[in-house]
Amino acid sequence: MGVLSNIEPRKVFYYFEEITKIPRGSGNVDRISNYLVDFAKERKLFYIQDAWKNVIIVKEATPGYEKEPTVILQGHMDMVAVKKPDCDIDLKNDALRVAVDGDKIYAEGTSLGGDDGIAIAYALAILDSDTIRHPRLEVIITVDEEVGMDGAREIDLSMLQGHRMLNLDSEEEGIFLTSCAGGARVDCKMPLQKTVMEGIAYEVIVSGLLGGHSGVEIHKERGNSNCLFGRLLWKLVKEMPVGLATVNGGVADNAIPRETKAVLVVNGENSAVFTETVDAAAAGIAAELATRDPDFKLTVKERMKGSFNCVKPEDTAKAAAFLLALPNGVQGMSADMPGLVETSLNLGILKYDEEGLSAYFSVRSSVESAKEAVIDRVKAAAELAGAGCRISGDYPGWKYRVDSPLREKMVALYEKMYGEKPKVEAIHAGLECGILGSKIADLDCVSLGPQMNDIHTTEETLSISSTVRVWEYLIKLLEEKDC
Repeated sequence: MGVLSNIEPRKVFYYFEEITKIPRGSGNVDRISNYLVDFAKERKLFYIQDAWKNVIIVKEATPGYEKEPTVILQGHMDMVAVKKPDCDIDLKNDALRVAVDGDKIYAEGTSLGGDDGIAIAYALAILDSDTIRHPRLEVIITVDEEVGMDGAREIDLSMLQGHRMLNLDSEEEGIFLTSCAGGARVDCKMPLQKTVMEGIAYEVIVSGLLGGHSGVEIHKERGNSNCLFGRLLWKLVKEMPVGLATVNGGVADNAIPRETKAVLVVNGENSAVFTETVDAAAAGIAAELATRDPDFKLTVKERMKGSFNCVKPEDTAKAAAFLLALPNGVQGMSADMPGLVETSLNLGILKYDEEGLSAYFSVRSSVESAKEAVIDRVKAAAELAGAGCRISGDYPGWKYRVDSPLREKMVALYEKMYGEKPKVEAIHAGLECGILGSKIADLDCVSLGPQMNDIHTTEETLSISSTVRVWEYLIKLLEEKDC
């Protein structure tokens, strides 16, 4: 018996728990995609599985709803798969360890994947029902949304009949999203010369940060472990020769990195200055982040003395300057919608390997020219440092639709059910609606979902009561006829 098996509505939570048993980090979606296909086959539903592993499932209208407008239900099957350092789960092969704490569902030691597993659970529970009344349903479940929306970009939707879409990829109950920012990924690669350096190898760890989704929490100005490491490295290279041996920070370009680990080599005669510089930097950053990131830590451990392969000190200094010069965080606020971030970028991944130093960014903006300007700033900094840049995953924003029968219907039903109007908002985070809207003529779309907190982190939770309320609303919405 499952952990969630006694929670109503049982089918929703049954399917959600089944999904958590299937490893489905971005790029590892074959099993979840095949699970969806098997589901459709067992129920004799029409389905398409394309070469990218996107899945479309169709269920015809129930009696009396044949003339109602077709509804598209849409979500994505991949998740940001992250775990705590001491967690022994293999996220590419093992099931998540789902647990319940009061009203919250979470996964022990890892992210939960409520983003966007709950969309799949809702869709499967509806498709598996013989009692829910609904128009023709076209369910779209895409792959690799979290790493550039590749599935949405590649999927063929020419066979669909629907022009109304419910995107089930939002994380705040009571908020209907009707537009979002566009974005792109920027990958920078900086070649660095190696040498053999005599001295002491120190392990440097920036940790204890809250992290979060770069589209949802970027305005909170939480610490970015990769940027903080860059600040420290710059301080150190100004005081002494430093060789960079390793660095590894962050798990996804769209997740604010919580931890960065590096190994630095310095001459033994500089050990005292090294320690003093690190301590001073740690104290200053801790004071800055005392309210936003109170658990910030900068720890240093002496590993060993000897000869080490590392980056030449002069190239380490160039790398430090490059990291310090790179923009990060909020770059502009919307003048039209108070409180909405217009433009931002996030240095999500930083690593050093045989090819050099790599820095991966997620760039977002609701203004195309502003997005291009930020990308140009990164490219300019890279060019000055002798690094190259590659732009990928460029996706359009989702423009607000002035005339939206679907939005009007949803707002009226919400007010009828709950006695208050929902919030209708734009979001800085990227959604697939813009890309899919470019493939479906005259698409009328609204995004909604139950309450989730700390998505893309090991503290991610899904509210049970909110999941129930959104389910009840979703069913009423499908049953509500236009006339």
